[in-house]
Formats: sequence, structure tokens, C-alpha cells
Amino acid sequence: MKIGIDTFGCRHGRSGLGSYLFSLVSHLPDLEDVQYELFGAPIDRYTYSSEKPVPFTSVRLMDTKYALRLWHCIGLNSFASKQKYDAVFYISASHMLPTVFKVPGIALVNDCLSAAFISKKNRIHCNHILNALKNSSKIITPSQFICNDLKNLGIEKSKIEVIYTGINHSAFYPHPIYDSDTVNIKPFAIKRPYLIYSTRLNSFSKKHVELIKAFTIFKEKTHLPHRLVITGGDDVCMAAIQEAVRKSSVRSDIFMTGFFPPEGFGDLYSGADACIFPAVNEGVGLPAIEAMATGIPVACADSGALREITGGNALFFDPDNIDQFAESIERVVTERELREKLIAMGIDWTRRFQWQQTAEKTVEAIRTCLQ
Repeated sequence: MKIGIDTFGCRHGRSGLGSYLFSLVSHLPDLEDVQYELFGAPIDRYTYSSEKPVPFTSVRLMDTKYALRLWHCIGLNSFASKQKYDAVFYISASHMLPTVFKVPGIALVNDCLSAAFISKKNRIHCNHILNALKNSSKIITPSQFICNDLKNLGIEKSKIEVIYTGINHSAFYPHPIYDSDTVNIKPFAIKRPYLIYSTRLNSFSKKHVELIKAFTIFKEKTHLPHRLVITGGDDVCMAAIQEAVRKSSVRSDIFMTGFFPPEGFGDLYSGADACIFPAVNEGVGLPAIEAMATGIPVACADSGALREITGGNALFFDPDNIDQFAESIERVVTERELREKLIAMGIDWTRRFQWQQTAEKTVEAIRTCLQ
């Protein structure tokens, strides 16, 4: 069996999907009857296979959404047949898929698709993705929340399999940083104490503006020395977030890093006093459990898959209730017993998220749909 793995749409490794693909490839099981082959932009020949060498076929396309989506609709099937794939695993299935599948397609869906429909943006594209998912052989989701969302959109439950995403425990493990006033992660030197929020700046559902307002209230009330560190490269919400920072009375204590090197996140979390994760409609919320695995408490929105993914081992709040939001920040910073409880329970909970299991279950799901 030869499995083609589509790397398009993963932002050349600089996204959650890119990190997912890198970790998946690193843990693909060595099976006598299974071959793997990555395909995508020439620039990504070594992006996802540095840990485990996997053959890569380059496809030269313009690096635009339109060009990539068009090729998936009219060119991918013939490419997959030419490469003699028995199945194709689509990592960015929420964004680009063939309309029909001449070669069985397995789709990874990490997003809450109903939210895209509610926004009424790109409705034609949303309908295309939904119809393509219905035509796929199998859909893999990282949470029961997304599974339920897809069922509500009319996709058969029997087609969906929930496989939780793993954590890189060699990077995310408890290693508290006590002996330094700063955390040095090139090219950054971040002054402690600080709170961390790590996610893309691509949607107002991430609630960055609300976070800045709540952090401002927290600082004005407590006068504690904490800073707020926000990671994420320039994206569609950057201007609005920067404006919220400019209006804040504590703007000097808000640090936006821009794109942050993935290999530094373990130390970045370990040096933080807490992870604040207010995003709503999250299908995965991986940064929240990565932070838990490093041994820091997490306060997050009571929304999407976050209660499921964290196992309830976080402090939950309504991010649209700014006063409650600010109070939750204060509690997770100042209440010692709460912090110790969340830290201990979080470390224990996250041990179950293993990439080896994720990769094995994913390959088995692909194999099963071909039988």
C-alpha cells in the first residue's frame, strides 16, 4: 500500500498543521506493506522529513490559495494516479480538497467548519469542502467536538474517526525556570514574570482583543509585575490587535513576538506563570495541553473542544465577559492551591497524548478504509 501525504496548505511548517505534519511524519510506523510519500511545494522537500526520511515529490505551483485550490480540483486526481497512490491523506482538508476522488481520500479536519458557514464568508468554497468531505473515504478529527460539528453538517458518523493529536514530550515536559529573570530564546530575551498566549492572529474568534482588555483590568487592579506575551506572525487580525495594545494603559507590559520559532515553545511555556487561552470554536487547542505538559496552569475559554482536550483540568471562563476574564487571570496567577492543583492534574492528563499512538492509529484508519 502506497500512501501519498499532501503537504500543501501547511504554510511551510509555520502553522499548527505544519507542526502536526512534522510530528506525524517523524512517528510513522515502519510497516513492510506500507510505503509513504510526501508531495507538495519544492521548498518543503526537507521541511517535514528531517527526523524520518520519507520520499518527496515536488509539484510546482504558484503559492496562492487560488492556485492550490484549483490544482486540487482539476489536477490532483491525475497526479495521484500517476504516482500510483492507493490512498491520499489530506492534511489541510478544511481548505483544499478534490471535488471527487479517483484515489481514495482521507481528510484531516482540525477546524470547526460550521463557524465558517455562520460567517458567510467564502460560502461557495465552504460548500465545495463540505461536498468533498462527503465524497471522501474517511475523515480523521482530533476531537469529539469536531466530530459532532461534522455530523451536524450532514456527514455520516461512520465516516468519521476521532484520533487525538500527540504532544512532543521531548520538548513539552516540566522543567521550571527558577534561576533567571529572563527567558532567553534567540532572538528573544523575555523578562519574567509573564503570561503566554500562543496562536495564530488569523481570526477574531481567537479573542486577542478581549485578552488585552482583561489583562489591562488585571494589571490596573493588582499592580502585579506580569507581562503578557503574545506569539503569532502577521495575519489578518494584526492591525486590530495592535490598536487594542495601543489603547491599553499597560501597553508597555504587552509584548508581541511575531512568528516564534517552534523549537523554543517548550522553554517559553516553562518560563511563564500561566497560559491564557481565550479562543472560541477551537477544534484542538493544542497549545493549551502543550502548556499543561510543561507544568504551568492554564486558564481557557469554556468553548469548543477545550474542556474535552484539557480533560477539565483548566480554569474556565467566558472570554466575552471581560470582568470574569480578568478575574480568571488574577486567580490563576495568585491562588496558590488552585495553581498547584491545575499543574499536577495537567501533567498527569497530558501523558496520554502520545505521537506514536496518533501515527499508528492514523495509518490503521487509512488501511481500514481500503479493505
